[in-house]
Amino acid sequence: MGSVPGVDRFRRRGRRARPARCRPCSGRARVTGTIPVDSPRRLNALEAMMWRAEADPRLRHPVVIVDLLDVEPDWDRVLESHDRATRVVPRLRDRVLEPWWGWGLPEWSPDPSFSLGFHVRRMRLAEPGGLSSLLDLAATWAATPFDRARPPWEALLVTGLDGGGAGYLLKVHHSLADGVGLVQILSLLHGHGRAAEPGVPVGEAPARGGRSRFGLTAARTAEVLGAAPAALLGVLAAAAGGAAGHVRHPATAVRDGAAFVASAARAAVPHHAQPSPLLRHRSLNRRFLVWDVELEGLKRAGRAAGGSLNDAYVAAVLGGMARYHRRMGVPVPERVPVGMPMNTRVASDALGGNHWAGLRFAAPVGEDDAAARIGLVRDIVAGLRQERITDALGLIAPLLAALPPVVLARVQGGATRGNDVQVSNIPGMTRPAFVAGARIERSYAFGPLPGGAVMVALMSDADVCHVGATVDPAAVTAPEVLAACVEEAFGEVLALG
Repeated sequence: MGSVPGVDRFRRRGRRARPARCRPCSGRARVTGTIPVDSPRRLNALEAMMWRAEADPRLRHPVVIVDLLDVEPDWDRVLESHDRATRVVPRLRDRVLEPWWGWGLPEWSPDPSFSLGFHVRRMRLAEPGGLSSLLDLAATWAATPFDRARPPWEALLVTGLDGGGAGYLLKVHHSLADGVGLVQILSLLHGHGRAAEPGVPVGEAPARGGRSRFGLTAARTAEVLGAAPAALLGVLAAAAGGAAGHVRHPATAVRDGAAFVASAARAAVPHHAQPSPLLRHRSLNRRFLVWDVELEGLKRAGRAAGGSLNDAYVAAVLGGMARYHRRMGVPVPERVPVGMPMNTRVASDALGGNHWAGLRFAAPVGEDDAAARIGLVRDIVAGLRQERITDALGLIAPLLAALPPVVLARVQGGATRGNDVQVSNIPGMTRPAFVAGARIERSYAFGPLPGGAVMVALMSDADVCHVGATVDPAAVTAPEVLAACVEEAFGEVLALG
């Protein structure tokens, strides 16, 4: 756990402000123009699936951001910024309302008892107030379940860090926002200087009506009964490539339907990759690990091997896993099952929410040469992106979301427990950011670990990629060893550049 060669240690107070331009790892995560506040009330099937799968506590879906601040921010300004954000984005004042018996999809409904004090808190870190202590606190906090009767997000200001710094922690349920959506929300909470900035005038939170649970159940029942025949025909037509043409050409219908299913299977099921016996155990406990990697160095390494920054990043994580197997005295598997989300968000999508497709592949852990490993990752991911159906999870999510929560948890857990590693690449802030006058020196994202062994997320700023890993200590019994192994693997990859 620490910095990879080529990256300065934790930036202390007095460091010059970074330039306003930024080169994020992939795309831009910013809010421009009019902020869309009228997000769909209904959770989509993927969001409902993540919400309901928590009938098994091992399948909880928190997304956590840990910001390291150079000074302790003003508490009143912290509260004011969060209050403003909930007025600009009313979704932050909504809870999830479930229809009785899980009949149909749940929806977002205003929390009649919303109180900011239940969502924004502060505490002082016990001495010694170092980064390791903050990460341990954040991991324990992340494993604490949300109050499902309230809006599923919490913020925690942690003071008492070494050198007068502080930590800002934000936890959001994945059904509310994916990684990119969470960065969008953070852009509303963060300022761009130490002084208080005049914001867009925001009045009282808009009055929005909500249905009762009985009313939601009745509405969903009517929708399901009325839409089922048309929906079934639509799915069959889409899968076959058009009902009319396939009536005339039954052989074409069979061939296209088979190709559709095969494409979904290739995107969802890794070939010839069994989970590593070293990582087979699971628990409810979590550990957080972090690394800092030079952004330009990672880009150069990817280009030197004919790949991208993301290819180099994934190859480094895989190299770290191979090293970990050797250090633990276990043979390195040729390949391991890896999950990776693919961002599908477009400019017209509302703030927050989930817009991603899930990919799974057999990752080349057994390849010792870093450049060759980057090339293999590039070819595998490029091939998956070209599949007719890359979003296999989205394809079956409506069916899974309709299952009873206990059954859903067993089905989803059986699939996600097979992932040894999950990797994610989240574009970070595009310019210097502040929390109530305190400068953000580093920002780490920690994704959920629904049944897997390790979840690694990369988030960039102007010159550094901040990498955070959520680890199940039952699967990774020596987290400090894994931290050292991944750091060495990043150094090996950076050397290519």
